[in-house]
Amino acid sequence: QVQLVESGGGLVQPGGSLRLSCAASGSIFSFIGVGWYRQVPDKQRELVATITRYGVTNYADSVKGRFTIFRENAENTLYLQMNSLKPEDTAVYYCYADQLQRYWGQGTQVTVSS
Repeated sequence: QVQLVESGGGLVQPGGSLRLSCAASGSIFSFIGVGWYRQVPDKQRELVATITRYGVTNYADSVKGRFTIFRENAENTLYLQMNSLKPEDTAVYYCYADQLQRYWGQGTQVTVSS
């Protein structure tokens, strides 16, 4: 059973930065792909960023140039570096990992507000 534990969310002012972490119970490189989604109340979960086993990354247009997804194998951890945050980035952020099935973390709240 794969377990994903997120951390790093919080309250930040517009223009600020946060780094989200997603610690996996196994090697982060063993997954076909990993990434981040976000969700606000009454809306569908939105894809934010992904990275494949081979290091190919993909970003939502709304976060390109501001967010960076990367992983550290020694720590079995996936990260999302978020810079130049905007109020519309406010959401619960979920990490996921694909193996034979998709696994989800529990989510971490990010609030961007002055």
